[in-house]
Amino acid sequence: MGNTSQPSPAGRLEYDEVKEYSFLEELLVSRRVNLTYVVTLVCCTISIALALFHLYIALYGTPEGRSFRSVHLTVMLVLAVLINPLFRKSHKDPILLPGDPRNLLRAAGFGIDLILVGLVLAVQVWTLVDIDAFQMRLGSKEPMDMFFGAVLIGLVLEGTRRAVGLAMVCVTGFFVVHTLYSHYFFGIFYGPPTRFSKYIDTMFMSSNGVFGIPLHVAATYIVLFIVFGGILIRSGAGRFFIDLAVALTGHRVGGPAKAATLSSAFMGTVSGSAVANVVTTGSFTIPLMKKTGYRGRFAAAVEACASSGGQITPPIMGAAAFIIAENLQVSYFTVIIAAAIPAFLYFVTVYFMVHLEAEKHGIQSIPAERLPQAWEVFKGGWHLLLSLAILIAFLMVGYTPMKSAFWGILSLIALSFINPQTRMSPVDILAAFESGVRSTVAVSVACACAGIIIGSIFASGFGLKFTQSVIELSGGNLALLLSMTAVAAILLGMGMTTTAVYITVAALIVPSLEKIGVHPIAAHMFAFYFGVVSTITPPVALAAFAGAAIARTPPMATAFEATKVGIAKYLVPFAFVYNPSLLVEGPTWMTLLSTALVLFGLWALSLGLEGWCRGRIGPAPRAVFLISALFLMVPVTASPFGIPGVLIVGIGFVAAGSIYAWRRTIPVSRPAVEETVL
Repeated sequence: MGNTSQPSPAGRLEYDEVKEYSFLEELLVSRRVNLTYVVTLVCCTISIALALFHLYIALYGTPEGRSFRSVHLTVMLVLAVLINPLFRKSHKDPILLPGDPRNLLRAAGFGIDLILVGLVLAVQVWTLVDIDAFQMRLGSKEPMDMFFGAVLIGLVLEGTRRAVGLAMVCVTGFFVVHTLYSHYFFGIFYGPPTRFSKYIDTMFMSSNGVFGIPLHVAATYIVLFIVFGGILIRSGAGRFFIDLAVALTGHRVGGPAKAATLSSAFMGTVSGSAVANVVTTGSFTIPLMKKTGYRGRFAAAVEACASSGGQITPPIMGAAAFIIAENLQVSYFTVIIAAAIPAFLYFVTVYFMVHLEAEKHGIQSIPAERLPQAWEVFKGGWHLLLSLAILIAFLMVGYTPMKSAFWGILSLIALSFINPQTRMSPVDILAAFESGVRSTVAVSVACACAGIIIGSIFASGFGLKFTQSVIELSGGNLALLLSMTAVAAILLGMGMTTTAVYITVAALIVPSLEKIGVHPIAAHMFAFYFGVVSTITPPVALAAFAGAAIARTPPMATAFEATKVGIAKYLVPFAFVYNPSLLVEGPTWMTLLSTALVLFGLWALSLGLEGWCRGRIGPAPRAVFLISALFLMVPVTASPFGIPGVLIVGIGFVAAGSIYAWRRTIPVSRPAVEETVL
């Protein structure tokens, strides 16, 4: 990581832009050729080669499905092993240090890494040397098929441990053991065991295990979209998004936090990583928020919430959106359209909280003379937005996500030449390819590992039994079943990636939601949302902790603050399950009406949580706002407890509106404003 800054006119707001150097750039500046240099060179070469391979496939079509996924997984496992070495913190660390007592251990770790790489390549050779004969042996395996199948499962688990974390390995290991030895379990987990040969059939020989839908989506769609995001950031989109956000919102009350919300939303659409967003945009926005008067804890929480919101924001939405589309057998464009209104409601709520916090503490705007001019900023980076528009346009006219990403990447590279400041050199392009593929490693190995979970559930027949048991446990009560799903997703999200959490919950619990009548896309989006929300939910709120490190605030206190600021991410999923019109299902008028009512409800919720409405408000008005917010989220067409939904919504609207109208008659109470230096 490094800081880069660009000169700005005198008096203008300046900041350092955090930049991560690619392996290619490290190789170009390195002056020592040793083993670590060779490892970096290998990682760099195969990453760029895989990116070019995927671009070629996107243009000319995918080869035989199993061999294509196998090639992708092979490269990802090699990268997972080499980038995350055994007994060393990083691949950059020397293998041998003069006089270091751990030299023997480090050398042994490097030797094990090489053995694992060799095993990965051996599995690939065994599979592809005669792919037709290999596939014909499904159901009648050779002993070496059994051996290499077991080796591949072990390699995927080890790659996941290194690239993702131990928690997902433990969850996957449980399902593996359960499938093979279910007769030793009890309760709903008891059942007939699966023969090892049949298990290898499912995991290794067929397309229902390691090489199932999750890996298919990672290999075909996800990698190209992440590469697109990498090129976009490399071309200067990060600085453009921040400058544009500051120019548009900096002059308003609490402008710095509003700029943080907007810029992180922009960045999140292309990066898909909450923690990465916090580190990049937060390095500028968090100190700026603190300087203008925001509490450090609140500043970090806003950045964490805004950054985590990027994973739910179209058009890219991380990796899970592609898998949702594949599971539902709908177009990717259908998914991003469904995700648009919930994402809007979430970010608007964060905006509300920021505004009220600013009013409560008398935080003013950034002086106009310090702000960049919106038009000037736009002129310098409009072509970057055009590349996103081209990507969406290709999706809208019916191109596959793979083909759309291909043309989006090519158009972005071409458009970058419009402005000398965004113009990309060959090194920039190759570095973006390389870093994009490396960013896909964790996602791809997690998808392969999730394939093991799904394959295990399929082989043991546990999924159907679990679905029925969950329905019985909840008594068919939708609210209770949704709460159980939310808790399960949050708990899994504490040690697994969002994609893996969604896949696991989609396999185990989503079928039960669909069985009791939840709209399929609402059920899948619900699981997805609560997989994302773990990044701001204590005790393992990684995005909030990253923000706390920058703000120098207590991590756990920051996480609880983030939970309050990001409250919409907990409530909106319940709202769209009960009211699928928020996912653009049904008549347009119903979608517009529901969106307006929920938006007003979230405004009332923000007033209640902050305890501020043109001045501090007491417990009674706060309670009215909070209760009214819940009432306003009830669908007007529903009849909970036999009470017409339109009546409940009407009561909420009148109650919240009355309190707000009463507060409007009272002069605004403003705290003393302390002079801040920017």
